[in-house]
Amino acid sequence: MVYRVAVLPGDGIGPEVTAQARKVMNKAALITQNELLWQEFPFGAEYYLAHNVVLPPGALNDIGAYDALLLGAVGDPKVPPGPLEQELLLALRFHFDQYLNLRPALSFPNVPLPCPIPPDRTINIAVVRENTEDYYMGLGGLTENPADSFNLSAPRKLYSFKATLNTCVSPETKAAFSLGLLSEPGIRRITQKALTLTKARGEKSLTVATKANALPQYYGFWDKITRSEAEKCPDIRVNLMNVDNLCYQLPRDPLAFGVILCPNLFGDIVSDLVSALAGGLGLAASGNIGDSLSMFEPVHGSAPDIAGTGKANPLAAILSGAMLLEHLKLNEAARLITKAVAEYLAGGLYLPLELGGPADTDRVGTAVADLITEPKRS
Repeated sequence: MVYRVAVLPGDGIGPEVTAQARKVMNKAALITQNELLWQEFPFGAEYYLAHNVVLPPGALNDIGAYDALLLGAVGDPKVPPGPLEQELLLALRFHFDQYLNLRPALSFPNVPLPCPIPPDRTINIAVVRENTEDYYMGLGGLTENPADSFNLSAPRKLYSFKATLNTCVSPETKAAFSLGLLSEPGIRRITQKALTLTKARGEKSLTVATKANALPQYYGFWDKITRSEAEKCPDIRVNLMNVDNLCYQLPRDPLAFGVILCPNLFGDIVSDLVSALAGGLGLAASGNIGDSLSMFEPVHGSAPDIAGTGKANPLAAILSGAMLLEHLKLNEAARLITKAVAEYLAGGLYLPLELGGPADTDRVGTAVADLITEPKRS
């Protein structure tokens, strides 16, 4: 089978780590008798600085013609915060309705952990983050006058939200606001994904992050709908946990957690925490998944300070590539990549510079690719 994959290398170390991911993915695809055809897109900081636009007209439709998208990283100190994040990353998530942000955290051999665990156990947590609602919808503003009016809108595949907000601040002072939105269909579909993943992993409980004690109308609604949806799976126990308590309990006993379902804002924070517990962002992969084009990327940023030095650890991008292949139903190819990463780290001789070894970016990618071999047939 031939699969067409778009790649957006992005900024900083993005082109370096995606090059290694492609090397490894090509090897795994070839061995499993598949082929990946790549199309590279130039969008990122350099494109924005050269053209004063993040995405040209039609770019999203062009990217959407492919089977999946591999993203390196975006961000550059020459570009102020906002345009690349909102008009590229969030634009991709919203346009393709990538409502599931899946961030697995798996511990590997020879990777130092901040919380020691028994040698025969591994951390294996999956954060299921709702990816299109909550406080990341771009619904906000800054009041400049005692009374201001704001027209807010958020088009989504599930619905179109519009609101007019009239503000009055007395005595006069500048103030900022941000609105979050949680919808019943949005909560139900992400809860379904979390329940399905829990069952696929053979687990009996699902942890749900909340903060209904402080925001009873908002996160109380989240709790009500997640519980209602979970009633369709009576064999899975739902544990609602205030997010502050969750962040306290995770480092104390990470082995007690499996699938964690989070609204968007909490998911961004909790997923970084569990990545740290499993060895760091250098191993943290993620997928932005929907019912059309899905996008896969390492959780880490563009790290422009080490771009071009060979210090970048490509393992997170490689593991994101494995997630992409699994999404395309190339399960054997994905398994071979994850197995090769584990074998490479277990060897312990030529670890990435980030993990205290001597291996530069290219050497890491080559070493992992070399470990991908024909699976033994009985």
